[in-house]
Amino acid sequence: MTSTADRLARQQKREQGIGTNEHAVKFSQQDYESLRRQCLESGRLFEDSVFPAERKSLGYNDLGPYSSKTRGVVWKRPTELCSNPKFIDDGATRTDICQGVLGDCWLLAAIASLTLDHQILARVVPPGQSFTEDYAGIFHFQFWQFGEWVDVVVDDRLPTRDGKLLFVHSAEGSEFWSALLEKAYAKLNGCYEALAGGNTIEGFEDFTGGIAEIYTFDKAPSNLFQIIKRALHLGSLLGCAIDITSSYETEAVTALKLVKGHAYSVTGAEEVHYRGRLVQLVRIRNPWGQVEWTGPWSDGSSEWDYISRDEKQNLNHVAEDGEFWMAYSDFIRHFSRLEICNLTPDTLMSDSVGYWNHQQFEGMWRIGATAGGCRNHAATFSSNPQFVVRLEDVDDDPLDGEDGCTFLVGLMQKDGRQKKRLAQDLETIGFAIYEVSWNNLIFHLKSRAVAMSSTFINMREVCDRFKLPPGEYVIIPSTFHPHKNGSFILRVFSEKQAATRYLTLKSLSIDTLFSFTSVLALAVFCHFLAGSDIKTNGFSLETGRLIVSLLDKDESATLGLLEFHLLWNKIQKYLEIFKNHDTDNSGTMSSHEMRGAAMEAGFQVNSAVLQAIVSRYADAQYAIDFDSFVGCLIKMEMLFSKSQQIQLIVLFCPLLQWLCLAIY
Repeated sequence: MTSTADRLARQQKREQGIGTNEHAVKFSQQDYESLRRQCLESGRLFEDSVFPAERKSLGYNDLGPYSSKTRGVVWKRPTELCSNPKFIDDGATRTDICQGVLGDCWLLAAIASLTLDHQILARVVPPGQSFTEDYAGIFHFQFWQFGEWVDVVVDDRLPTRDGKLLFVHSAEGSEFWSALLEKAYAKLNGCYEALAGGNTIEGFEDFTGGIAEIYTFDKAPSNLFQIIKRALHLGSLLGCAIDITSSYETEAVTALKLVKGHAYSVTGAEEVHYRGRLVQLVRIRNPWGQVEWTGPWSDGSSEWDYISRDEKQNLNHVAEDGEFWMAYSDFIRHFSRLEICNLTPDTLMSDSVGYWNHQQFEGMWRIGATAGGCRNHAATFSSNPQFVVRLEDVDDDPLDGEDGCTFLVGLMQKDGRQKKRLAQDLETIGFAIYEVSWNNLIFHLKSRAVAMSSTFINMREVCDRFKLPPGEYVIIPSTFHPHKNGSFILRVFSEKQAATRYLTLKSLSIDTLFSFTSVLALAVFCHFLAGSDIKTNGFSLETGRLIVSLLDKDESATLGLLEFHLLWNKIQKYLEIFKNHDTDNSGTMSSHEMRGAAMEAGFQVNSAVLQAIVSRYADAQYAIDFDSFVGCLIKMEMLFSKSQQIQLIVLFCPLLQWLCLAIY
């Protein structure tokens, strides 16, 4: 569904604030307030036609309409299940989240971590919802989905069997926020079964908009315990799991009562004085609400007899509830991996805590255009989308003592859970990073990547941490094999501010030296030195490539002196036209000024072509800068010069209509 027009429309909406947590996109265009008001006025409880209380909302295979697992399921409202239902009773806590028959422990572990920070929880579970005041059988929740926040409305009819909730429930049975949250997330992903199996970081990211890292304990850094403590202090969400070697080990319980292939959340990290030495402890939460670690530092173990009462109270040492302490040394010995979701400053709501600067871009891989595959496929790799990041400031107080710029790159493919019901697998994805260098102001990419994703894998997201010297780099995301359609978002989180942009050049060759030379760059600098008010950062790579394509008559991929002389005159001509028609002296070309400028340059355009030009070259305020202006006129000149060569096309497509299509 993602198209260039869709992406541009979403980008413009985001620039207007739509898609933020404060102005979330309405899922299926359902507005919570208006639907609730309609129900209150009519005196009827809300019934959601988008996600109805029917078998198809449960699933498609294991929970499908003809599955034995869905027999006897009855949809009931909380008011039918207990005499005094509560949405949230005395605050949302980790004990409100007990797993049902659905294999979504990964999601419940993320929800459990969410309850540790009530500011973050309030972003996902909007306050003011209840079963008493203005109750109308309707609730809503907000999730981050591929770059934007989405508001999801649900009715409160929940699947039950024998009078008990089938899926997530609270330990007391009278709180329903977690069950309704699970239902809203199921609606967002198509059905309940779509939530079966997953990784806790997916839930972390969809609840926060953060970016996640994974540490495997066989390769854990020596300061990982300090990383855990710092992450918890910064409000990050953490999860852990024990990997399995076969499906037979799924949810197998070890001798010390740890569950394999099960998602846990990490909720604390402390040091205690034990028999004259400091011992590092971590606190773990099992979303089942039971089955706890029975080794050292478990509930009731003898180790607790040797620490002070104050330390014991500080650690909130409580009875069996699914949460337990264990020594960090045992933690990394028995568990396999740790997941940390780094949060954005707006999520943390504190300038003192906000750590990462971040940028995100949408992109597509399309067969025959931008689906080039990984670097192994040299013939097509360069056709992948490309993104530029400029790193300028080195880290403050680097942990390793070496200067450099730390940043995270996350590549996320879209709509994986919706594809599950179509038996479609996730693509294997990854990315490579190349250094951009300048030699006498000639642009090129070095032929060997300076960094790459740690793996190409068929997961929703690949994320890695890098530290590189200041400079300009190009990130090239790809599927492992070429000719695979897909949509993705690329996110860059950096410790210091980093400039990032989408490189619209579609056929960048890693080993090709681009030919707009130092003299061409000087042409841009000239009008700066002359005191021009024109707004530009110089020529982009796309404009440079168009210039070379138009003027490189001998196909040498360079401009000779004669060709450059033509270019020099053309730039001066375009600059004069630009100044003449920038009537408001804004330094940019408005859409209204563009028609006259195009005519003076020798191009007769109608309203349709002008609209295509504005859509392609203007920014969100419909302004065209000098770089885009030059690129547009160069493109127009190329198209008009070729129009005589495409008479067969024109026979079936009027010239101006063809121009509208070709401008893109």
